[in-house]
Amino acid sequence: MEKIRNFCIIAHIDHGKSTIADRMMEITGTVSKREMKSQLLDSMDLEREKGITIKLAPVTMNWKGYTLNLIDTPGHVDFSYEVSRSLQAVETAVLVVDATQGIQAQTLANVYLALEQDLTIIPVINKVDLPAADVEKVAAQIISLLGCSREDIIEVSGKTGLNIDKILDRIVGESEIGSGLGSLAPVVTGLAPSSSAVASGRSRTNSDSPTRALIFDSYFDDYRGVVLYVRVFEGEIDKNSEILMMAAETKGLALEVGILTPKMTPKESLKAGEIGYIVTNLKTTREAKVGDTLTLVKNPAEKPLPGYKNVLPFVYAGFFPVSNDQYKDLKEAIEKLSLSDSALQYAPENSPVLGFGLRIGFLGLLHMDIIKERVEREFNLDLIITNPSTNYEVLLNNGELIEIKSASELPDMTEIAEIREPWVKGEIIVPREMIGNVLNLINEKRGLQTNLSYIEERAVIDFEAPMANLLTDFYDQLKSATSGYASFNYELNGYKAEDLVRIDFLVAGERMDALSVMAHKTEAEAIGREVTKKLKEVIPRQNFEVALQAAIGARIIARETIGAYRKDVLVKIHTGDRDRKAKLLEKQKRGKARMKRFGKIDIPPEAFTVMLKRN
Repeated sequence: MEKIRNFCIIAHIDHGKSTIADRMMEITGTVSKREMKSQLLDSMDLEREKGITIKLAPVTMNWKGYTLNLIDTPGHVDFSYEVSRSLQAVETAVLVVDATQGIQAQTLANVYLALEQDLTIIPVINKVDLPAADVEKVAAQIISLLGCSREDIIEVSGKTGLNIDKILDRIVGESEIGSGLGSLAPVVTGLAPSSSAVASGRSRTNSDSPTRALIFDSYFDDYRGVVLYVRVFEGEIDKNSEILMMAAETKGLALEVGILTPKMTPKESLKAGEIGYIVTNLKTTREAKVGDTLTLVKNPAEKPLPGYKNVLPFVYAGFFPVSNDQYKDLKEAIEKLSLSDSALQYAPENSPVLGFGLRIGFLGLLHMDIIKERVEREFNLDLIITNPSTNYEVLLNNGELIEIKSASELPDMTEIAEIREPWVKGEIIVPREMIGNVLNLINEKRGLQTNLSYIEERAVIDFEAPMANLLTDFYDQLKSATSGYASFNYELNGYKAEDLVRIDFLVAGERMDALSVMAHKTEAEAIGREVTKKLKEVIPRQNFEVALQAAIGARIIARETIGAYRKDVLVKIHTGDRDRKAKLLEKQKRGKARMKRFGKIDIPPEAFTVMLKRN
């Protein structure tokens, strides 16, 4: 056990985590040069195309007689739950900062997560070989943030492999763990703990203790069933042993155990301190939830390990198949994806216009985008996605508190005492000269600035704002206002009662539930005008006049009209007889009025996502 080191790589998105992991696997001989490809641990096509890590990926390496277990983590704020799960399974975190970009918002967020777990932090500056690299400036930012010395910081290049071996040497060093301080500056030794070290109450004990292993990820394999990724803290798990999930109280069989190199490599057993996989006979991941403690049936542990907080989604959108015949396929597709994504929650939904579909909860807009792309690609389905919204708490006059996930679920306003909307606590890192632009944007979104601090030449702006106002195009507007230099991180910060109303949109007098949105009373008219204008652009013209209206209850607050196609019915008259002309025009007018009553309007899928890009 003294020869085992568990660590993960944390950083802001696009700072080079996966590339450093590639070089580590190359240097340790885990993967041969012939098998090597860039971002090897990013197994999904989407991860490669977008250049981002979506799922955490464990791999076992050997270095100078030590076993190193690495967990490569995502960098985007939507997947921070993957990072927090990884941190609980390791003792050391390699903090990577891009030499050309410096400390970003997600860098700070990940440092806070590592401090909570009391981990050793190894500071690394990546991309030092680039012409735009400013190593000394970024080193000063890291020293200011962590309170470490200049010698603690390792300068590397993930692309060329420069100094990657120094990170591995630092990980296997035999020094005591750095204890996280209550303030932002932990004691950073940059070295992994010895066998006597205790990280966040998780100690390395002998393998005679009752077995306890933390399930930090799981997925469903079509051919093998549920596969668990575990970190064994105490005891050992043998092949074919009977296992027990302590929280779910389900029993199973460890059909195969082993390590990832990064291919599945079977072993006879997983011992204390090791990270590996277990192929089980379970049929669904709900029987072995992420964060649960795994023990053995023959010698069960008494107390479970500290688990994870349940991750609750706060962005909801309706997924509807273009053809109602595909509803069953859509449901099966989402069920399969939810087996490997514990944050995905869904419930059936029925819309008078769109038919049967699912209301799905996500951790953010990127998470939603990834799931949409996976459903369309992996299951070959055409989807209509409704405007994303957040959930609201509604206090009724009788004292009952209910939660609604879309505006169409809102009860009658006469029954409501107050409506509470979720607020987020956000953090923006931006160059000092652009502070004014960012503060203006926060004010536009009904946000409140709570703190302003500085890291070298950068400002850290802490603020609070309603989640609904940040859902659509806030990130795009932030990038635009700061020429792409700002980075943004957020977390949920409770619910606040506000003066909220439901805006309904009517197409030809018919209310479209899928288009309804919740908004603050002061912003309602502007949103109504904006959306009706947008709908006028995306809904095609008909043979009759179509009215587009925005309404709060029975009060119309905005209107646009899509003009009818005109047909020259007088073209067949060769004389100038006025009565004949009047008769034909009157007949056309009656026909258009009848069409207006009975005509069906074909609404294109784009109409249901007009809120995504308001400008």
